Amino acid sequence: MRIDRIRAFTLAIAVYTSPLEVQAADIADTTDAVKPSQVTEGSNWEVQTTLYLWATALEGSLGIGNLPDANLDVTFSDILQNLDGAVMGDILVRKGEWMFLGDIVWANLSDKVSLNVANSPTLKYDQQLLILSAIGGYELPLNIDVLDLSVTAGVRYQQLSSQTTLQSGTFPISANRDRTEDWIDPIFGLALQYDINNRWQINGLTDIGGFGVGSQLTAQGFLAASYNWNDKVSTALGYRAIYTNYESGKGSSTFDYEGTLHGPFMSLGIHF
Repeated sequence: MRIDRIRAFTLAIAVYTSPLEVQAADIADTTDAVKPSQVTEGSNWEVQTTLYLWATALEGSLGIGNLPDANLDVTFSDILQNLDGAVMGDILVRKGEWMFLGDIVWANLSDKVSLNVANSPTLKYDQQLLILSAIGGYELPLNIDVLDLSVTAGVRYQQLSSQTTLQSGTFPISANRDRTEDWIDPIFGLALQYDINNRWQINGLTDIGGFGVGSQLTAQGFLAASYNWNDKVSTALGYRAIYTNYESGKGSSTFDYEGTLHGPFMSLGIHF
């Protein structure tokens, strides 16, 4: 039924976009920081802020309460059609061998449909997603000038708030139902930057986490090519995927999500 498809679609998108761990986030091109040669002489601090657009699609399943699991197949155009607003960005700070990354993904989605029953009531869904990530890393002593490889560890917080409203088609009455799901995952991984030359770089990030602390399991990976237009501005194109398996509650309060959020992204980085 169309109602089931809308319910599965809106809840699934709010779970992880995804459902950037969206994971991230749960993160767009965060490792294309300026090299030390681009920093003012005598300074060992490097700072980069990034704004990005992630064209996501979602594949997986969603189970709520005692209802059968719903298969999810949501394209980027579906998400864009129901998107009311979004903010995606991060900040990367480096000093010597150490790095810190903070990332935010916020999205507000909604959908509405008229039911084909008596009085033609309206069913509306409003969803808000917040993903906050904090990651620290240390560069491994590889002694390869064109390659930086860091081990990383951190946490990712995800919150999903949803509201369902059933509005009568005849009388000015309505019924609401609210639900909020949130969790924190520890994450561990690697961050890579390879300098092709002084303009082009290859950037990568991978992590795995959850382990039953928040979600049962979450994993992320992305790979991107970035270009430094000058010592202040860079752009990047790449691909990112996030897998999440999250379960909570029992019986009628069960919330069971397993899905992969994936798609190409583009970013604009400003270096200080």
